[in-house]
Amino acid sequence: MEGNNSPSKNKFNINQFLKKIGFGSFVSALMAIILGLVFGYLVMLIANPNSATAGFRYILFGGLQRKGDVFYFATPIIMTGLSVGFAMKMGLFNIGASGQYTMGMFFALYVGFMWDLPDGIHWIVAILAGMIGGIIWGLIPGVFKALLNVNEVITSIMFNYIGMFLVDMLIQGNGTMYDPIRTRTNYLPGSSLIPSLGITGSNVNFGIVFAVIIGVILFIILQKTTFGYELKATGHNKFASEYAGMKGKTNIILTMAIAGALSGFGGAFAILSPSGIAGSSMTYEPINIISQAGFNGIAVALLGNSHPIGTIFSAIFISHIQRGGTLTSLVGYKPEIIDVVIAVIIYFSSFSMIMSSYLGKFLTRIIKHTDKDDNSNNAKEA
Repeated sequence: MEGNNSPSKNKFNINQFLKKIGFGSFVSALMAIILGLVFGYLVMLIANPNSATAGFRYILFGGLQRKGDVFYFATPIIMTGLSVGFAMKMGLFNIGASGQYTMGMFFALYVGFMWDLPDGIHWIVAILAGMIGGIIWGLIPGVFKALLNVNEVITSIMFNYIGMFLVDMLIQGNGTMYDPIRTRTNYLPGSSLIPSLGITGSNVNFGIVFAVIIGVILFIILQKTTFGYELKATGHNKFASEYAGMKGKTNIILTMAIAGALSGFGGAFAILSPSGIAGSSMTYEPINIISQAGFNGIAVALLGNSHPIGTIFSAIFISHIQRGGTLTSLVGYKPEIIDVVIAVIIYFSSFSMIMSSYLGKFLTRIIKHTDKDDNSNNAKEA
């Protein structure tokens, strides 16, 4: 009897390991990254064979020379990635992260320029204002979806344009915020800037710390709370969750509001940053172009399988190869080459989920075969 129980027990443990949260997504992301990098190298080889190895080395390791910039540029896409991923858990596609990001940035700028507050709380209030701006811009598509059943993709993508044009108009019409000579915003007062992490020549600040903390909190909410369970249940099956007594419409509105808040935080973290030049800050140029940070957030959410912790690592990796990719110009490549690599990585991420599924089945067959051999050996010994 003992011999019969032990193999099944062993099998159960291994299968549980294979089904652990994050195992499949980690394998799929890793395979997507490898395939994307290989494809990127082939493109570089075709474009300029003599410099392909040197350019590829910059992509892989160039970010290590610019760690501060890697973390600074990762911060906003961590937040927009968390925003997109959080909405996906509810079965919603928040393609409006760019508009929410831009609106959060504007609210943070407004408080930074127009409110005279003590040094210790000015930047905190500006960050919270960015959150509120994002909430407002996320809440509207959420209300349309919940009450009128209007597709959130349509409303949120339209609000990207509305937010961008509205913010550009408001900034250009404000003499305190806008410098018409440089055609961009003035430098923010020092009291409104998030404290720097002290890396010389870099914009990196405590925003990256806050982003990671928010990601961990989001993970806890999704995995350990009733609210998180309801969101995921509604995302899996809206009708079954409503039949079970869950408030689907309320959860849709809350989800889009929280997603908007996360993107708004991203806009605030990006703009409330001290520059590497003493006495200056980040600025915004109103040129009627939708922010790329929101679409990068979609990429890192997909690569991280909408998992908060996976999204954090995905954003840091994407930022790392982006910083390295900008150095490929030193060996004759256009910086856009890194956009090709990232696009291919995201493209392969969908296929790699299938491949990781086959990998799991392959490992399961090996385990079953091993169990049969162990059973036969035990029978012979008996």
